[in-house]
Amino acid sequence: MSDGNGPLPGPDLARGVPLASIPDDGVLAGRVGDDAVLLVRLDDGVHAVGAHCTHYGAPLAEGRIADGSVHCPWHHACFDLRTGAADCAPAFAPLGRWRTEVVDGSVFVRERLPGPPAATVHHGAGKPRRVVIVGGGAAGHAAARRLRDRGFDGSVTMLSADADVPVDRPNLSKDFLAGTAPPEWLPLQDAAAYVDQGIDLRLDCEVAALDPQARRVTTATGERFDYDVLLLATGAEPRRLGLPGFDLAHVFSLRTLADAQRIVAAAAGARSVAFVGAGFIGLEAAAALRSRGLAVSIVAPEAVPMARILGEQLGEFLAGLHRDHGVAFHLGRKPVRLDGHALVLDDGSRVAADLVIVGAGVVPRTQLAEAAGMAVDNGILVDATLQTSIPGLYAAGDVARYPHGGAHARVEHWVHAQRQGQCVADNLLGDAREFTDVPFFWTHQYDLELRVTGHLAGWDELRIEGSPEARDFTARYYRWGTLVAAATVGRDRANLELEAELAAA
Repeated sequence: MSDGNGPLPGPDLARGVPLASIPDDGVLAGRVGDDAVLLVRLDDGVHAVGAHCTHYGAPLAEGRIADGSVHCPWHHACFDLRTGAADCAPAFAPLGRWRTEVVDGSVFVRERLPGPPAATVHHGAGKPRRVVIVGGGAAGHAAARRLRDRGFDGSVTMLSADADVPVDRPNLSKDFLAGTAPPEWLPLQDAAAYVDQGIDLRLDCEVAALDPQARRVTTATGERFDYDVLLLATGAEPRRLGLPGFDLAHVFSLRTLADAQRIVAAAAGARSVAFVGAGFIGLEAAAALRSRGLAVSIVAPEAVPMARILGEQLGEFLAGLHRDHGVAFHLGRKPVRLDGHALVLDDGSRVAADLVIVGAGVVPRTQLAEAAGMAVDNGILVDATLQTSIPGLYAAGDVARYPHGGAHARVEHWVHAQRQGQCVADNLLGDAREFTDVPFFWTHQYDLELRVTGHLAGWDELRIEGSPEARDFTARYYRWGTLVAAATVGRDRANLELEAELAAA
């Protein structure tokens, strides 16, 4: 991958480089023709793979090398350095790979090799042949892709209530809302790819009922789908505020591509926008719409935005970032009604609002699970393999409440949902894998990239190394003296190392 502004950096690997120039604990970045390539020395020889993550193009040379894999420094995707295979989300496409040859102490990169072959799954008695996935979000898409990438040759049906193919949802509140990401960037893959992969994707398909005994799903239109194994990846829905005026046409939530498109259309003729809630998505969307020139106000009941999650110092840092860009905060306040194009607060003050975006949290979509008799408690309860209380039925993503840290957790992060979907797919193929991945998410606000690894819940101590104001810091979160999460800015490699530390704990 070239930036188009000049030659690729690093040595021409086709002409050979000394074997000794490849670090034992890292990679050597170079080029082969028009391709950026990484050389890595493993115990079975020297391997050459593409140098950029297939998710968003991050430079993998800045990532973490461990156990024959490279971990992306931006969004923590993981690739096999021998085969190029994308082992964990958010990347799905493999890295390119090249043949290498060692001659007289030098390594030469030769012709490009084909991609990793798909594994062949052999089905025996009791193995599933029909997989139905309810939901078209991160977990559902990741499960379907994983099944096909691993060679599953049974039927895979994905029933999505959305009108659009699964999209890159984190982008909705970031670049797409800002107008810097065109619509064609958003699909995780186009409709034709599902056909090519043998994934029967049904859009605008609302599931009305599950029958675990008959192993059957019935849609709102009466169509029936039989399954051997079912994955519930129904996600969560925005919490509604039943306040006067909040049923007006210029009040929005932000969850789907259709939601984002409606907001973009409304913003084109607006001068002001008010956000109710100061969570990550709301702050991202506020930054995006501020970049469009709208006057942005944020109304939230807390005294410091994100203080409960990130701590007061980082909350103040984020609030200051937004204030520097002209955002007005109304903190310690709640809306009581929408009076035309003015949001009325509980102190009687009025906030101009040509459009209102409500970000008051989400509620897991558990209705189908409850009606089918599954155990539910602020999400669908699952075991360590993500199986529900009914054998053969799994749950993943925002709707799943899984064992974590001696209790149960429901994590609303995109990458986490994708990796849960991949875990379910692995288990359907017989792996019996427990889900132990460390939560990870990132937020992009203006020119700031904040990355968080671990579970930001119940921490009781925060230690900050570096300077938030200088955009160079590591924040470590502890519970009873044990590290449980970390947030970084300007220290992507450190975030990967902290993820590894949390995984090993």
